[in-house]
Amino acid sequence: MSETLLFLIPLLPLLCAVVNMLFGMRLPRLFAEILAVTGVAGAFVLTLLFWGYAEGEGTRAVLFTWLNSGSVDIAFALNFDRLAAPMTLMVTGVATLIHLYAVGYMHKEEDYARFFSLLNLFVFAMLTIVLGDNLLVLFLGWEGVGLCSYGLIGFWYHKVENARAGTKAFLVTRVGDVFLGIALLWLFALTGTLSISAINAEASSLAPGVVTALCLLLLLGACGKSAQLPLMTWLADAMAGPTPVSALIHAATMVTAGVYLLCRFFPLVSLSATGMLAITAVGALTALYAASCALAQREIKRVLAYSTMSQVGYMFMAVGAGTVAGAMFHLLTHAFFKALLFMAAGIIIHLTGDENDIHRMGGLFRRGPVELFWVFLAGAVCLAGLPLTGGFFSKDGILLAAFTHPDPFYKVFWAIGVLTALLTAFYTFRLVYLVFAGEPRGDGHPHAIPLLMRWPLWPLALLGLLGGGLNLPAFVGGGERLHHWYAELAGRAVSASHVVEWALVGLAVAIAVAGWLAAHWRYRSYRPPQDNLVSRFLLSGWQADALVDRLFVRPFAAMARFCSIGCDRALFDGVLDGVARLATSWGGLIVQLTTGRMTTYLSAFAWGFLVLLGWFLLKLVNGGGH
Repeated sequence: MSETLLFLIPLLPLLCAVVNMLFGMRLPRLFAEILAVTGVAGAFVLTLLFWGYAEGEGTRAVLFTWLNSGSVDIAFALNFDRLAAPMTLMVTGVATLIHLYAVGYMHKEEDYARFFSLLNLFVFAMLTIVLGDNLLVLFLGWEGVGLCSYGLIGFWYHKVENARAGTKAFLVTRVGDVFLGIALLWLFALTGTLSISAINAEASSLAPGVVTALCLLLLLGACGKSAQLPLMTWLADAMAGPTPVSALIHAATMVTAGVYLLCRFFPLVSLSATGMLAITAVGALTALYAASCALAQREIKRVLAYSTMSQVGYMFMAVGAGTVAGAMFHLLTHAFFKALLFMAAGIIIHLTGDENDIHRMGGLFRRGPVELFWVFLAGAVCLAGLPLTGGFFSKDGILLAAFTHPDPFYKVFWAIGVLTALLTAFYTFRLVYLVFAGEPRGDGHPHAIPLLMRWPLWPLALLGLLGGGLNLPAFVGGGERLHHWYAELAGRAVSASHVVEWALVGLAVAIAVAGWLAAHWRYRSYRPPQDNLVSRFLLSGWQADALVDRLFVRPFAAMARFCSIGCDRALFDGVLDGVARLATSWGGLIVQLTTGRMTTYLSAFAWGFLVLLGWFLLKLVNGGGH
């Protein structure tokens, strides 16, 4: 019975979402806000209370049976194991701070019940992905986060661009969902079970070619939610939603779902060398692509959006290099400092009168709240990978895993990761200098900053800076706690000589410092941005939207026009209209015959009688001749 209480973790946010949907606007605003925060905070407390259930092989809890037919038994079940427990704690903990921040950020929003119900529902859907014991429960949460992202990204739908951004996110991620759906159905057909643990246990019995195909399908499904190449075009436009939504999507929910999916199916995907190489390649190329795009972005939230895309690329690299512990380590530290950066960006936007362009900011070090600079700098140094921060240790562990991989081709991915780290440090400090240094360049009127928007940043700053302790490497005296916690789920143990490890650490430090010095040299005194071909190319995200438009949208639109005009209107409507006109013309002739005059009907009767009489006489004459 106590195991069933595990369902309270996802059910609390769901129940609070339903209550807000039904009654939120009929009750005091404070009630809706407290209810929303209580839902996720309660789930966080329950995760701490039930932590012991994750020990060993974890705990499986069944709520009810969906379908029981023959050998097929599909239950709504949760699996609270060593992989799910830290992820659940991060999702609920970071989401609680974001909900508190949202209360202050959205204090003037009239449609608050819809916002907080969707925010709670978003957390429920993500927890369903994390805790789902079988493919059906996982897919329920997978589609749930897609639906909630559509509602939250386009929350201010009265602006057309916001509605389009929500629609774009929904449609692009649906492409990845198609591939994931194929993979899940194929797995069920091959194994006869929907249990994820059972599928992973039977993975070694599958044919190598089948495993590779399944791995690629799972990768494409993960790319949709995690905004990796080639399904990455939705994430930058998703910044149209409220800032708390951006923080939740990038730090605690949707974008991390793809990484978690690959980690959950790691016993399966790790059997395919080709699949692991593909995962690493996608991660490395996306990391470099997104970091280059962030160099030229003008809107503060778009810089952070591309940085998320890039950092998730590192997580994919970790999975492809065979270390689940490394991927989850960076996922956790990134959640802390990226939520911090987005929430701080929301305060910056308020202080600059709803200005998003970093070239129209400046001077916030002197005229903004004293703590804002320091908490933003804490997130920035974690993102840039400065020594001793959580981001430094987690990113360095991924680069070490790629460098020490037995396949020499992974050295190429390591080099891409090193170059990306340099670009990351540069665009991160570019953002710091343009926002905080110099004199104010905008003319917006600042808004008051509620206390609830300010104090949740401090816990995230501390977690980001000290997060390296979660998996501190052995060569600096750490115990690699996450690796030992995940046990057999952790993947391969990354080992190298201390000389190699310290050399890579020295390189990482040099890269971070070089990126900072380059940004300091370029932006210590403000210079207007250069408008050239390269900057426009990077600003547009390598013209990815234009490429998708030419390759897919325009051909689809042309095919739709052909079906609409050529088939529907010309063929189908033409045939139906022709039949209708023919029936109308025949009806007109009949109308002309039905005059309502007795003389006309008697004449017609007489002529008909004469015709029949003539025909009868003709038959009689012909018959008599024989």
